[in-house]
Amino acid sequence: MSTPFRQGITQLRCAGGQLSRPRPTISTVHTQASNSSHGGKPVIFSGIQPTGVPHLGNYLGALREWVKLQNEAEAGTKLIFSIVDLHALTVPQEARQLRKWRKEAFATLLAVGLDPKRSTIFYQSEVPAHAELMWILSTVASMGYLSRMTQWKSKLQLPEDTTLEQADARAQLRLGLFSYPVLQAADILVHRATHVPVGEDQRQHLEFSRYTANSFNHLYGSIFPIPEAQISPAKRVMSLKEPTSKMSKSHSDPKSRILLTDSPTTIQKKIKVALTDSQPNITYDPAHRPGVSNLIEILSHFEGQSCEEIATSFDGASLRALKEHVAERISHHLMEIRERYESMMGDQTGYLDAVAQQGAEAAQGNAQETMRMVRDAMGL
Repeated sequence: MSTPFRQGITQLRCAGGQLSRPRPTISTVHTQASNSSHGGKPVIFSGIQPTGVPHLGNYLGALREWVKLQNEAEAGTKLIFSIVDLHALTVPQEARQLRKWRKEAFATLLAVGLDPKRSTIFYQSEVPAHAELMWILSTVASMGYLSRMTQWKSKLQLPEDTTLEQADARAQLRLGLFSYPVLQAADILVHRATHVPVGEDQRQHLEFSRYTANSFNHLYGSIFPIPEAQISPAKRVMSLKEPTSKMSKSHSDPKSRILLTDSPTTIQKKIKVALTDSQPNITYDPAHRPGVSNLIEILSHFEGQSCEEIATSFDGASLRALKEHVAERISHHLMEIRERYESMMGDQTGYLDAVAQQGAEAAQGNAQETMRMVRDAMGL
């Protein structure tokens, strides 16, 4: 990533906790969604893979934004959120572990504040229309476009300039991983979503979905609205151990991330050993002090202040004082989420299964409306 681009992202990441350009409100989205097939009302879709309990970066960058969209949405807006478990199969999974992760991810969506009375929440694999539409979209998807996507290259730890002409790439690549963006497009288009909340690093996949929707519409008529990206205004949360890389579960050190279910003691320990530097003062300088700046950025999510204001408020304080305050603020914010999560995971009444079934039925009904239009247009 070049320095000018990185600086631009830093400015967006830390401007009082918001992007410099305003996020479209739901009422704004309403006027922009004229291409919707749902009577002009916006349809918002997003999903998360089941990799167990989400970490702080997942929450601040996506899940908390989903809850905000839900709570601010005008009447009639469709909100659809999915545990995209079919996507998890692009790499081998142990069945028992995947079942556990699916349940943990679903419980987390409810714990952070998604309301099944307002949002449709479901497991992707329980709505067969997703896979059916993927096959249909595969008939119009561009192999050349897919070969230029970065997802399969990063998963296989290959250089970004890797092509299918290289024998070692072809030997490692599997069709499911290569066609991952087609399934992602199907996830969005089967619900005729008009808006998709995504992080900046997912913009490429949404562009493929838009391209595929246009390709299908050109051949078979205007079935799909062209979805628009709602780029999250949240600052990206970086690894506590490698603060120049984003927080991720793929990091070998569990101390590099904070899970939403971590206890206050665990959070305190992880923040205490977070990588910073030897300078005694506190300044916000992502380029030269990424570790300290990451802690300040995390704190800005909860304080409602810009990073510069936070750094000024800690003028003369020690790094220890900063870390203790960051740990306390995270622990306080996550306390209710952790309690709700533990309650749902320990529930013996079948509540989670009931919510999942309700969500799957609603999602399947919505998807079947789309599939009837698709089949009719194609002569099936």
